[in-house]
Amino acid sequence: MKTVSMRHLIAFNTILGKEIYRFMRIWPQTVLPAAVTTSLYFLIFGTLIGNRIGPMDGISYMDYIVPGVALMSVITNSYSNVVSSVYSSKFQRNIEELLTSPVPNWIILTGYVGGGVVRGLTVGAVVTGIGMLFSTLTFLHPLVIMGVFILTASLFALAGFINAVYANSFDDISIVPNFVLTPLVYLGGVFYSINLLPEFWQKVSLGNPVLYMVNAFRYGFLGVSDIPVGPALGVISLVVLILIGWALWLLRRGTGLKS
Repeated sequence: MKTVSMRHLIAFNTILGKEIYRFMRIWPQTVLPAAVTTSLYFLIFGTLIGNRIGPMDGISYMDYIVPGVALMSVITNSYSNVVSSVYSSKFQRNIEELLTSPVPNWIILTGYVGGGVVRGLTVGAVVTGIGMLFSTLTFLHPLVIMGVFILTASLFALAGFINAVYANSFDDISIVPNFVLTPLVYLGGVFYSINLLPEFWQKVSLGNPVLYMVNAFRYGFLGVSDIPVGPALGVISLVVLILIGWALWLLRRGTGLKS
């Protein structure tokens, strides 16, 4: 039993190390663009437009949007890291060797998802640090912040894995970010409170999982949220569990992975 556990640990460390090295080796393409883009968000939305909008829920507009923008970078980076890595492995046909090795599917999944989580947290930390240069953020509930950080990065890393499994071309891995991910993020309360919306659209917004992530994350920093934090964390955790089951099922069947 000890030998098997050590073998699993070595396999996990190998996959995770490869994934981390992969995005850190090209950090000007993976980390730096997010820092530049979010700086522009803070400058344009927070400083220029924010002065015209005024406070949101009694908080300055700049302080209000920083948590959402930071989480937006976590979402996009954790997703893109896994979807590009897994699809590249499919395209190069080397993932078949991994699937036929004596490595459990949950180790394979955890290794890839772990790489996406590390990239998401790395970029998120950089963006949060930049945001603190523009705002006066406080860390009221650090456990909530870290919990939402990890759950959100895990959720979208899993989504990236699933997208890569089903993708048949490089164009397919851009469909979800362009037509699903981007609308969900921008309509997820990153730049506004849903209390500003008509009642009908407030109810529609409750079907957007990103809304729960952004509000729970904002609560961790500012202590304000459009949605109770407990149910928000419950929704995020439920979606993560569903995606884990889906991803493991795909690995077990070899759907889109075994020729």
